[in-house]
Amino acid sequence: MRKYAIGAAVSGALAVSALAAPTASAATPDLTFSNVTVNNGKAIVVGTTNVVKVPITYTLVRPAGLVIDGETSGAGVVLYNGPSLARQENLLGPDDLPTCTATATTATTVTESCKEVIAIYPQDYFYGASDAGTWKVAGYYGHMTTDNDDSDNHISTEFGSDVWGLPGTVQIKRAARLTVNATPEPVKKGSTLTVKGALTRADWATGKYAGYKGQPAALQFKAKGATAYKTVKTVTSGTAGALSTTVKASADGTYRYQFAGTATTGTATATGDYVDVK
Repeated sequence: MRKYAIGAAVSGALAVSALAAPTASAATPDLTFSNVTVNNGKAIVVGTTNVVKVPITYTLVRPAGLVIDGETSGAGVVLYNGPSLARQENLLGPDDLPTCTATATTATTVTESCKEVIAIYPQDYFYGASDAGTWKVAGYYGHMTTDNDDSDNHISTEFGSDVWGLPGTVQIKRAARLTVNATPEPVKKGSTLTVKGALTRADWATGKYAGYKGQPAALQFKAKGATAYKTVKTVTSGTAGALSTTVKASADGTYRYQFAGTATTGTATATGDYVDVK
């Protein structure tokens, strides 16, 4: 399970898992998280190697007297999947402190506009297909008290955390890739042109891309001089994600495959293959 650090970038002192730590006896602070937007409202698409940075913005209302210093306390928004808040299967959170700006203050509360970034390292944080799908949102507060005075031959560190489930979800999807190759090239006008390709998607268990079978991909064509592609037909991927179909060569232009994506897999568009028709 991916663990998140509370204020790790500030001091490193709280580079611990807030949810895995024992709960301290301190009273639960009155924090309210609202207006949470993850990745600008878009799905998060993750491949096998590249780090994906996910921006998150939200509003935080905290008690005026509560100090969140990034050294002994921290707060922010995390993403998790699993049946419930208490039964998480994976967890993603920021490694750096959120940046917050006060927008309103009363005698008892401070309202802040906050932003943070969750950096997703697929090789470290995702373990298989079950990590793709719907993730939920939560707000957390963590704190630490430390006694480093060893004059009595004793030191202690105590961790505590509070986590609140929040409205909203986000889709995390496996990145997809498409290829295309039209043959023969050049081709005589009216002859049969074979257009092959392959649809693959990220396999987080192996760290490689694997064939995605049984998925529709649109074969598209853009005539020479045209500004837009038009769909010619839909082809279903076979073993190892293979795509293959034939068309009649009618004019110079570019062929490509396009995949619309699924609930767990992102969209993909092949780099076009230009065909010279004689």
